Amino acid sequence: MKIEVIPSKNPVKAELLVVGVWNTGTEKKKSAKIDSFHKKGLVTLLNLDSFEAGLGKTREVTTADGQRALLVGLGNSKELTPEKFRRSIARVFKSIKADQVSSLEVDLKSFSAKLKEATTFDIFVEAFLLANYSFDKYKSVKKESKLKKVEFRTVKLTKAQAAKKIEKIESITSSMNFTRDLVNEAPNVLHSEKYAQIVEKDVKTTLKGKGVKIKVLNKADIKKEKMNLFLSVNAGSYYEPRLVHLTYTPKKVTSKTKHIALVGKGVTFDTGGYSLKPPGSMVGMKFDMGGSATVYGAFRAAVLLGSPYKITCVLAITDNMVDAKGNVPDSIITGRNGKTVEILNTDAEGRLCLADALDYTCDLKPNVIIDAATLTGACLVAFGKEVCAVLGNDKSLVKSLYKSAENVDEYIWELPIIQEYRDQIKSNIADIKNIGAPARAGTAIGAVFLENFIKNDIAWAHLDIAGVCDSQDHLPYCPAKGGSGLMVRTLTDYLTR
Repeated sequence: MKIEVIPSKNPVKAELLVVGVWNTGTEKKKSAKIDSFHKKGLVTLLNLDSFEAGLGKTREVTTADGQRALLVGLGNSKELTPEKFRRSIARVFKSIKADQVSSLEVDLKSFSAKLKEATTFDIFVEAFLLANYSFDKYKSVKKESKLKKVEFRTVKLTKAQAAKKIEKIESITSSMNFTRDLVNEAPNVLHSEKYAQIVEKDVKTTLKGKGVKIKVLNKADIKKEKMNLFLSVNAGSYYEPRLVHLTYTPKKVTSKTKHIALVGKGVTFDTGGYSLKPPGSMVGMKFDMGGSATVYGAFRAAVLLGSPYKITCVLAITDNMVDAKGNVPDSIITGRNGKTVEILNTDAEGRLCLADALDYTCDLKPNVIIDAATLTGACLVAFGKEVCAVLGNDKSLVKSLYKSAENVDEYIWELPIIQEYRDQIKSNIADIKNIGAPARAGTAIGAVFLENFIKNDIAWAHLDIAGVCDSQDHLPYCPAKGGSGLMVRTLTDYLTR
């Protein structure tokens, strides 16, 4: 789908013209507004008296010269927010795409009464590119879209300005869609070894020449690193674990350049191990690598946008299977940092992978570490599908993540880390245990466990994306089923501002 801008004086050539209509309170004003943008006018069959122009309402009409036009209601300008607009435009795009239109022209000025034309353009492009996503590689019959070209009629943006904006937005949306592809991939295809290969290939193609280096640690390398907690999760697997270590160095780097590290849980399928999940809970566990896909997506976008920071990205990748050699409850394992862990539940495995990965990352001495994981079902219970939990040891970092989430209209909410939670995971026979009291503060307990593996006084934040990682059926620019790519935009904003 090609996106470009055209000067307002050029004649209409697209198959469908899209026009924004504001609910001004009087039909006379609506009609005058539309005619001011389209001097040829709309045919009398338009009948604006019955078009309320509520947000997201649409009506197809024909202009006086026979042009198909879609009127898109925008509601009251005082009530419109960027996110409401993004959702509305995504819905409109999906309906247009389903209509099998081949080319589209958007009258940008007609949509820009509340927001600046440049901002309106950004939201349009982002909504279109995200809503255009589909994962159909395994469909024997694919639904091919006829929509090949979208032109924006503008009076303020030049082609050069628009091209620069499109490049920036595509860097973010393509990375979100890459994350979605990883999360949606079948677990019999995306095992740990294959996953590492996919990331390595993307680095060598998409990120070639961008200052990125990649190191992939195999099982022998991971053993040398004494990542016994991570290896214990992999013990029942047919496939070797992989620790993918990515580094990005900006062109202008000094000793004072901030170093930010991202760490992601990459459990490609989680059976629960010997603490076996019931069948209903096991379906969808291919999504359990969503944290690693999210941090890689953000890393990818930040690199493409030329982040001014040094960025490390560490992906701890394995599956969690049942096998004679697999981890069993009551095991005691020594982590990379020397702490002993009593494993009472093998289904609390993501924190074991992250623990060693966090300790490994701390040795790189970054200024900041942010980890992301589909860590706890408790997060879904607490916040539903709509909100990402954040916990950490640095108020300034958490505040900055809040700001980034607000900038891109995503939701995060902080949960506390308190001493009483720390006391819950003290073990009688080891240093700590990997679960706390059943059905009590599960999301916070997961973070408290991870806190044990943060050292060197590094500012750290943990994102539990269990709710937001997939199936965002309330967001028209996300798939109703499958990977959402949410939190990639939040992290990218943090990594680039």
